[in-house]
Amino acid sequence: MNASVKSVSVAPLDLSVGGMTCASCVARVEKALLAIPGVTDASVNLATETARIRVADDAPAGTDWPARLRRAVRDAGYEPRSAEQAALADAASPWAGLWPVAAGGVLSTALMLPMLLSPWNAHVMVPPWLQCLLATPVQFWLGGRFYRAGWAALRARSGNMDLLVALGTSAAYGLSLWLWWRAPTGEVPHLYFEASATVITLVLLGKWLEGRAKRQTGSAIRALHALRPDTARVLRRRREIEMPVAELLVGDVVVLRPGERFPADGEVLEGRSQADESLLTGEPLPVDKSPGDRVTGGAVNGEGRLLVRVSAVGAESVLARVVRLVEDAQAAKAPIQRTVDRVAEVFVPVVLLIAALTLAGWLLAGVGGEAALVHAVSVLVIACPCALGLATPAALMTGTGVAARHGILVRDATALEQARRIATVAFDKTGTLTAGRPRLVAFDVTDGSGDAEWLAIGAALQAGSEHPLARAVVAAAAGRELPIVAADDLNAEPGRGLRGRVDGRAFVLGSQRWMEELGARVLPVRRDGERASATVSMLAECGSGAPVVRAVLFFGDQPRDGATQALARLRSQGLRLAMLSGDQQESAQDMGRRLGLRPDEIRAGLLPADKVAALRALGEFGPVAMVGDGINDAPALAAADLGIAMGSGTDVALQAAGITLMRSDPALVAAALDIARRTGAKIRQNLFWAFVYNLAGIPLAAFGMFSPVVAGAAMALSSISVMANALLLRRWRPREKERHLG
Repeated sequence: MNASVKSVSVAPLDLSVGGMTCASCVARVEKALLAIPGVTDASVNLATETARIRVADDAPAGTDWPARLRRAVRDAGYEPRSAEQAALADAASPWAGLWPVAAGGVLSTALMLPMLLSPWNAHVMVPPWLQCLLATPVQFWLGGRFYRAGWAALRARSGNMDLLVALGTSAAYGLSLWLWWRAPTGEVPHLYFEASATVITLVLLGKWLEGRAKRQTGSAIRALHALRPDTARVLRRRREIEMPVAELLVGDVVVLRPGERFPADGEVLEGRSQADESLLTGEPLPVDKSPGDRVTGGAVNGEGRLLVRVSAVGAESVLARVVRLVEDAQAAKAPIQRTVDRVAEVFVPVVLLIAALTLAGWLLAGVGGEAALVHAVSVLVIACPCALGLATPAALMTGTGVAARHGILVRDATALEQARRIATVAFDKTGTLTAGRPRLVAFDVTDGSGDAEWLAIGAALQAGSEHPLARAVVAAAAGRELPIVAADDLNAEPGRGLRGRVDGRAFVLGSQRWMEELGARVLPVRRDGERASATVSMLAECGSGAPVVRAVLFFGDQPRDGATQALARLRSQGLRLAMLSGDQQESAQDMGRRLGLRPDEIRAGLLPADKVAALRALGEFGPVAMVGDGINDAPALAAADLGIAMGSGTDVALQAAGITLMRSDPALVAAALDIARRTGAKIRQNLFWAFVYNLAGIPLAAFGMFSPVVAGAAMALSSISVMANALLLRRWRPREKERHLG
């Protein structure tokens, strides 16, 4: 009997790919990767020069996937690069790689000298042998990369930009040799050496400028990587020991001096200071830190000395998760890019056919072989799919990068597409529109006895919970120095409350609606004074019959700073608003009024499943975005067309969201929708101009309106213009009072 093949779940694999120049290259690399048995998906990004590969869960264990993927890329004619090589390329000087452009410029200028001086009636004649001597190193030395990449494409039965450039310039160079050879002795014919050399130089210049722009689009990732320091001082036996950050363990106590970066996530044990978290959250002002406060790795310590206990390191840290989210978003493809890739796959063969038809057409028109070949060369040179390949990833990288700098993390391009179409924004109430720091404003006992016993029981049930209402109960009991014993058999009911036993007695603590469902006799609740807008919970004791309500708890909260203005801004943008709350109708309506919401925009008394149903009902007006931060919001975040999670929320909520806000500021919701719309607009603008460029440029070249030199300049300009348009997004700011350019 054959042994069964063990299977493993393989995480997405990332691979850096060098040598790609256009959208056709992207299609070819993806095709080569998908041909490997076991590979289920391959997404190649021209702007980042990376490939993200997914492997089937039932792939054989022990398979050396990185090696197989690298070999497939190399066999396709491209260069698989190590992480070190990719990092060196990203960190290269802005002037790196300029020397071939400079050398080509010097040689091409000498060839172009007669044309450059002609406006001043200066007639300079460069001998044919000197033209050949100047053009040959440009053609075969500086332009050698086009021959190598074009040959690799031919061997793979494909085509790319390099093949078009190699064919076009070789035709111009070969035509010059032919005309020189056929010319009578002593006669200087019109040659095209300057065209071939200038086209190669212009293409090299365009690729150099394009590469420089690419490095700018990736600046956000590099800035995030640079936040983590290399070393940390760990306190051991009252001595400070310096060690690499990679060796930190959870539980270590690190020492932070003024001005240093926090090496990892942790909790302040000793000292008071401020933390500058602007590069992580976009918060412009330092945040006060004192014992018990959490700190995030990568933030900058202020003027105080702190002792911090490490709570998360490596891939589990906030900084690592932020970097991972941004990298995932930049590696993803917008839905429209799939269509572009399919067009690019057949683009080069179609261009070769058009060039051949151009040559034949001009020959039939009787213009002669020289002119016909020049027009065909112009078609080959101008028809480069570089702009098509860069249009989407360049805008996506720049948009997600600038958003991350301001505390907005976009999960993928699909979230951007959804954000552009949003018609309604629904908010959770507690912790999202309110400060999320409720306090116990009243505690009414139903039987007239003292409240200390019942408050202590309520605190015992809530002691292990992170829910804001639970913390308020525990804080109230601690403020009265009541003894808090450990509860047993605790069982949470999402959206309702919890069950447990204290000193052997069974209790339930939760919403009024839950008490009614359990059959408890609920007396009318007083709604005067602070109780008017308070959230109500009830503590009931369970016996042989229905639970008996022993106490009613009233929790007061305040609207979050800026929430009213944030809602008004969204409304001014033509968006519908809704607030979804699990609170009773009275308290939800009162808080809604304080926030400037209309009664019909408030949905109260909702369980997690009810919020999902409410979102579906709101969907009749168009796509809905849900904003929340708690574990109870996760189903609604996942069910909405676009989930937006507050950064103060739980990991469950963050995983369910398409956009994550790194700080709990409702104003960021409008900013997130704004940058998403602008990024989507840049993608559409770039694709429009890339298609228009080719649709207009190819016919103009075919009809003889562009010379090869002009065609080469236009081709370089198309890629540069796409990158420049995308880079305008770097000027975006998330404040309405500041200028939103681009």
